[in-house]
Amino acid sequence: MEEMLDDIRRLVECESPSADQGAVTRSADVVSSVGRGRLGTDPDRVVVNGCTHLRWRFGDKPARVLVLGHHDTVWPLGTLDRIPYGVRDGVLRGPGCFDMKTGLVQAFHAIAALGPLEGSADGVTLLITGDEEVGSPTSRALIEREATGCVASLVLEASGPGGALKIGRKGVSTYQIKIVGRAAHAGLEPASGINAAVALAQLIQDVLALASPEHGTTVTPTLARAGTTTNTIPAEGSLAVDARMWDAGEQQRVDHAIRALTPSLLGATLTVEGGPNRPPLQAGSSGDLTSLALQVAAETGITQLSTMSVGGASDGNFTAGVGVPTLDGLGAVGDGAHAAHEHVLVNHIVPRTTLLAALLRRLLQGAG
Repeated sequence: MEEMLDDIRRLVECESPSADQGAVTRSADVVSSVGRGRLGTDPDRVVVNGCTHLRWRFGDKPARVLVLGHHDTVWPLGTLDRIPYGVRDGVLRGPGCFDMKTGLVQAFHAIAALGPLEGSADGVTLLITGDEEVGSPTSRALIEREATGCVASLVLEASGPGGALKIGRKGVSTYQIKIVGRAAHAGLEPASGINAAVALAQLIQDVLALASPEHGTTVTPTLARAGTTTNTIPAEGSLAVDARMWDAGEQQRVDHAIRALTPSLLGATLTVEGGPNRPPLQAGSSGDLTSLALQVAAETGITQLSTMSVGGASDGNFTAGVGVPTLDGLGAVGDGAHAAHEHVLVNHIVPRTTLLAALLRRLLQGAG
């Protein structure tokens, strides 16, 4: 436990906001160092458009199990000054501790427990990416490539409430919609303008109408902008949209509907950028893997393990999207992802690591 806590501290105290490539590179150096100390080997550094991803491959045979995580966080530089790393009364705190640096340490120690130097981890690939929190723009192809052909993908994202495994995640589509009208003086000749703000207001209603509560589909306007000065008819407006759904058919329906939107004002024009970012991770797609995890959990002394589906997405959506059975939420038990009360319950760290190691053993034995 003391070794694991020291490793977690090292990762948490190296801040790694996704948008700061320098910080992500420094974090990759620390993650590499911690991983080398536990696994006995350096990772491959895969740099795509300046973003650093880390990959450990064990053995010469084709990969059979992908262990997946990320080292970037949502927290800006300087957050440690306000929320320092610390452990008190069995609760570990610090930016990124729950999402998901504790999970990375669990992965290192679980794989090390297999004895990678003796070949017991042959067939395992550990991939730690650096841009998950911003949609994995540079790592998606790498994730899908490493997952293809595997019998399982185990994702070390934080668990659900009470330590629940995540067996389903909504797909995500994101859009930027731009409306162009025509500027005019708001007092002298307002009628000669085409008010992009008015068109934007109607567009928001049109977007909201695309949701489907009966299917669990949400289509949410999230960021709207229009206008330049208080006495000018707005010539441009923009709207960001976040759409989430449980199945691919709904994702396609929403995509077609958004691309078919038209502005409500004559003379205004509308353009759409973006589209589906992550496919849904459907709960039924990994039934055998889930059953195995619950069985292994009982064998290792975890008797209250539950499963759930959640609206948030992860890189596990990508591995499921290429047809690989995927089990998510194997990481830390705690609460507060992306929030000031982010924390990890220390007494769950070792049992979760033991569960991961035992699950890896069973999967590798079955693959053999």
